[in-house]
Amino acid sequence: MFDRFHRYVIARGTTLASFGPDVLDGFWLDGDAVRYTPATRMRYLKLIERLCRHLVAIGVRDVNPASEILCGQPWPAIDPEALFLSEELDKRLQEFVRPDVEDNPTKLQKRAIVALFLGTGVTASEGRAVRLRDVYPEASPPYLHVPARPPKTARTVHLEPFAVAALKAWLQLRRTYAHNGALLFTLTRAGTPITDMSFGNIVREAFATVGCEAEDKGPRILRNTYCRRQLLKGVTADEVSARLGLTSNRTVARIAATIAIQKGR
Repeated sequence: MFDRFHRYVIARGTTLASFGPDVLDGFWLDGDAVRYTPATRMRYLKLIERLCRHLVAIGVRDVNPASEILCGQPWPAIDPEALFLSEELDKRLQEFVRPDVEDNPTKLQKRAIVALFLGTGVTASEGRAVRLRDVYPEASPPYLHVPARPPKTARTVHLEPFAVAALKAWLQLRRTYAHNGALLFTLTRAGTPITDMSFGNIVREAFATVGCEAEDKGPRILRNTYCRRQLLKGVTADEVSARLGLTSNRTVARIAATIAIQKGR
């Protein structure tokens, strides 16, 4: 979230030390931000307000442009709708991630990225941080190690079978790159770290390839789809929350409710 806001501030020709209310107002009209739910907007406001409060405290800023806005924004009383893909669209994407002998490196990485989100349920920030040494497609069973990132503890997530081939193929190719970077996914062979924007573009491209229409076309909907798939398999809510790195069952309960509603029709 910070990276997204920081890039916007820089693009407007200002800095974290000098941006004003006009920049903050314009942020909600920029790109994907126009579709943020009230809850996501509130999380951004809290993040920006805490940042500016800190910068004021250490003398970098004179004023906090987010404080007044935040005071007038109550936390949403209703949770946003839990978005996920239908079982049919889920299977289409599972087919999409299957590597092809004619794949070039760019295509192979795109398949592996979609496979990671759809096959492990990690967040976008966790996906950016995945290192070569965190993926074990040849283990029995294959798994991904997600390092601790407070308040989340380290966890192990078994790879869904459909995701193994894509991640294995990309891992093998990635290890041949000359640079010494540790990250599994990069924008270039030189090791430039991948961004949330790139992840979003790659997921949207995959959706377009399989003819998938969805209100949300990013890693989050793949994470929710992974969650729902586990619940449909009979995995307990506690275990699904653990696989997702969640400290409560709130998110899983919301998605489980969609299954109950579907069965009640």
